[in-house]
Amino acid sequence: MQGREVGSKMRYWLTLISGMLECLCFAGVVFGYTSLVFVLKEDQYFSELCSNNTASNSSLVETDCRGQDEQFSMVFTIASFLNNFLSLINGYLFDRFGTMVTRLLAVSLYTTGSLFVAFSSAAYSLMLFPALSCIAVGGILLLMTNIQVGNLFAAHRSTIITLYNGAFDSSSGVFFIIKILHERGISLQSSFLALSLCSIIHVARTFLFMPRTHIPYPLPPRYTYGVNCGQADSYNVEQVKRTKEEDASSRDETAKLDETEVENAEKVASFRSCVLSWFFLWHLLWLSILQLRHYLFIGTLNSRLSRLARNDPILVSQYTNAFAMTQLCGVFCAPWNGLILDRHKGKSRAPGETEQDADLSSSYLSLFLTSLQCLFFSVCATIPVLPLQYITFILQVLNRSFLYGGNAAFISIAFPSRHFGKLYGLVMSLSAVISLLQYPCFSLVKGPLDGDPFYVDITLTLLSVLVFIHPVYVFIHCRRKTLSRENIPPTDIGPTLAQAKL
Repeated sequence: MQGREVGSKMRYWLTLISGMLECLCFAGVVFGYTSLVFVLKEDQYFSELCSNNTASNSSLVETDCRGQDEQFSMVFTIASFLNNFLSLINGYLFDRFGTMVTRLLAVSLYTTGSLFVAFSSAAYSLMLFPALSCIAVGGILLLMTNIQVGNLFAAHRSTIITLYNGAFDSSSGVFFIIKILHERGISLQSSFLALSLCSIIHVARTFLFMPRTHIPYPLPPRYTYGVNCGQADSYNVEQVKRTKEEDASSRDETAKLDETEVENAEKVASFRSCVLSWFFLWHLLWLSILQLRHYLFIGTLNSRLSRLARNDPILVSQYTNAFAMTQLCGVFCAPWNGLILDRHKGKSRAPGETEQDADLSSSYLSLFLTSLQCLFFSVCATIPVLPLQYITFILQVLNRSFLYGGNAAFISIAFPSRHFGKLYGLVMSLSAVISLLQYPCFSLVKGPLDGDPFYVDITLTLLSVLVFIHPVYVFIHCRRKTLSRENIPPTDIGPTLAQAKL
């Protein structure tokens, strides 16, 4: 029995490490789009949209590539939109069919997208639209299936979730590596062919180190999964309940009471009540505004740098490389958010305070710091000074690491685990609709504002102040819960946090 437990722990760690490498090298590569655009421009993608204009009172010929920039922005807008919008369907598939089916779909999409880029050319530039979209959707599916790995390490659950999201952010550096290789003579097609061949690794990991269905939370004793002595473990949530009954004699009474309390809470909290709760609505507003700010910044960074550098290709390449290098640091920034969320672990709880109450109390500080970081990032991005963009890059990667890790962690904390896939998908899908505003904003900058994004940046900076509503509401809710415990017996406390409303 002890040998089996040691083997399970070893598998847990192999799953954790391999999942982090998967997220770090593949899942979020689409957000390194700025580096890829630099390569695509050198390879003359959408170059037919550039035109030569002779300046008035001058014989100099200027190249106007606003049409090309707009097309590149459209590619990223559609890819980032589908990356989030299809998360609703993806979340349902994950909850309904489990990990294996979801991951096989992810690998199929990712491989298809990589091959599309590999076989594209300047003459077939439109292939970038389905290619980047498939890579984006496949990548977010890989992340979604890996988030549950945090359930294997209950004491560090939020830290692992944020670590994976940080690795997802840092994977944008893959396109930077492709840019460097392109400058060394390695073609874009060769790089993406190599990327598509790596799908063999994803398939192998699906069968060896991932469950067929889901990793339950709380984790039952002696839980195992994957291929074991030539047999696949078909352990799922329903079988966990049957296993509890079979192993009841080997558990102490306290553990049974805790698990019964969790099951009862999840029975009360329906999916509808979660969606209609103020927690979900304020969280949706919080994510939508912050995400729009980041998407617009990433999608327009190449044209922004070109304007500030006065179209000096050497300076643009230098700042593009600097931005890509800072993205690699996302995996180091995100765990700090997890440590904030898990800071109460191991400490004694107040009388009547549940584990969910303690987790939620730790979340409002994380939400507030993320909101504050975005405000600072937006202010720096608004100031049209080229050297200041180095600070903007640092604030952007720090805030983005906190944003997506905090998003997944908050949903796993505030709502029942059985609804995680659907709620995560729904909030990402709805926020994707808001993110579509990035394209009209870009068109506004390129058109009436004559390439100057200052007024759009000012508007987004003022809009980002609204996100502070979310952490303030969570703080007030936690404060009310604390006061209620001091006056009301623990048995009279409401059944679920997901029903908390104003």
